[in-house]
Amino acid sequence: MSTANYVIGVDYGTDSVRSVLVDTANGKEISASVFLYPRWQKGLYCKPSINQFRQHPLDYIEGLTHTIKDCLAKAGGAEIAHLVKGISIDTTGSSPVAVDASGTPLALTPGFEENPNAMFVLWKDHTAVKEAAEINDHAKNFPVNYLKYVGGIYSSEWFWSKLLRIFRIDAAVKNSTESWVEHCDWIPFLLTGGNDIATMKRSRCAAGHKALWAEEFDGLPPESFFSSLDPLLADFREKLFADTYTSDVSAGTLSHEWADKLGLKTDVVIGVGAFDAHMGAVGGQIEPYYLSKVMGTSTCDILVAPNQDLDGKLISGICGQVNGSVIPGMAGLEAGQSAFGDVYAWFKNLISWPLNHLLTESNIIDEATAIALKDELESKIIANLSKQADALDDDDYAELAIDWLNGRRTPDANQELKGAITGLGLGTDAPRFFRALAAATCFGAKAIVDRFKEQGVPVKGIIGIGGVAKKSSYIMQMMADVLEMPIRIHRFEHTCALGAAMFAAVAAGIYPNIEAAMAAMGTGFEKEYTPDIKKQKLYRQHYQAYLGLGRYLEKYNKKDVKPYLS
Repeated sequence: MSTANYVIGVDYGTDSVRSVLVDTANGKEISASVFLYPRWQKGLYCKPSINQFRQHPLDYIEGLTHTIKDCLAKAGGAEIAHLVKGISIDTTGSSPVAVDASGTPLALTPGFEENPNAMFVLWKDHTAVKEAAEINDHAKNFPVNYLKYVGGIYSSEWFWSKLLRIFRIDAAVKNSTESWVEHCDWIPFLLTGGNDIATMKRSRCAAGHKALWAEEFDGLPPESFFSSLDPLLADFREKLFADTYTSDVSAGTLSHEWADKLGLKTDVVIGVGAFDAHMGAVGGQIEPYYLSKVMGTSTCDILVAPNQDLDGKLISGICGQVNGSVIPGMAGLEAGQSAFGDVYAWFKNLISWPLNHLLTESNIIDEATAIALKDELESKIIANLSKQADALDDDDYAELAIDWLNGRRTPDANQELKGAITGLGLGTDAPRFFRALAAATCFGAKAIVDRFKEQGVPVKGIIGIGGVAKKSSYIMQMMADVLEMPIRIHRFEHTCALGAAMFAAVAAGIYPNIEAAMAAMGTGFEKEYTPDIKKQKLYRQHYQAYLGLGRYLEKYNKKDVKPYLS
């Protein structure tokens, strides 16, 4: 009889969910499975033109079921299933949803099945820009700074601004809402068979970074803060939570319903959830003062520091600092860029317009061949752009871009800002345009590092995880050159899921704490990029120009004047 212990880490990303079955002895991946959200893939419930991005809970449920069952089937089915001791979940965030008294998302209840306002409001949904601005202004009226632990600026990407927006635009949803729940809290609640929203264990990570929860406040800000912001929020605070839990804590065990559905036992421990980047930092073996960058559609940057080192120090303009949000007993500091891989994807889609709209109308090739050709060419665009951009002469470098295509997350959140490019000429071709965009994303990363350093938090190096980190040596080398510090790339493919698996091992009692789980289950690094000293002068000059162009854009954004740049 095998004495092995396995755990499952589930990582909900923007486009898909992935589950990984992991051996707790060494962090070895036994099997993995990825599921693309079918409704999201069709663009349902989203309106990109107004920055509305919603996801249906059925996408999450179907993905959870498929990936876990698929992992078990690939690994050996029932012979392996009885060795699974724990499951933990990470998700994007802030991605909250309205629920009823049983904790069921309204989109799963009669009458709300097709209502986007009853669905999860994805992290990248920026429809609550106005509400975020009101929260920032409102907070100035109180003697206590309730924004002090979220960098001093509240974002439209977060919990309260999204809640207020939904309540204002949809009375039916407002009147049926018993509570407002983060995605990372709902999935553990679902798996444990929760049916009373008052019993849900809320994530310290989500509550502290996005919902204004703080130990100093004994929970959330007072009722007066919310009721005076808008009467629609009156008495709603009491429907939420006071206590929060770190992710080494058990949320309960697998319900009979889900055990039968997945083919697992009911003694499988379900851990308290957290956001993807926070668990990803653990999976990537974060160390104090090393910045973990989860680089995908956006970036989420995580740094941990001993609480005593900060000694009351508050870092302005970031996405918060929360005791225990990453590693229990340490302060977790979060920052990030609202668009990273999304910038490259946008450009690929832009220059692929003829492929997407004209190729299938060709009179020369048949439709099947046209579709196959389109897929082949699109798969090669970014790799070849990177190769051509890398070969360009540094002396021929006129183009300069700003990476705020989805607003700016940090430093100093402002989701109303837009991207830009200047220095265009008749010699600007696709590789030069792409190089400017790539540099802009790296300069955005440097602005975050500089903010930490300016406020007395050292950054010793970068840990790169996520799709862009593993796939694009061009971007990673440029980032090392711009930041003037080394970047280590973690070996594990699904690092966020590995971090979730580590927390599952602790919640299940296999390891006493997350540090022990990281030491045993960490798989190390596959590559390190070191800065090219010959690029130092070039990128320092371009970075100063990037900052100057950014100030210009922000100035005119405040005046509501649209600058025209050539």
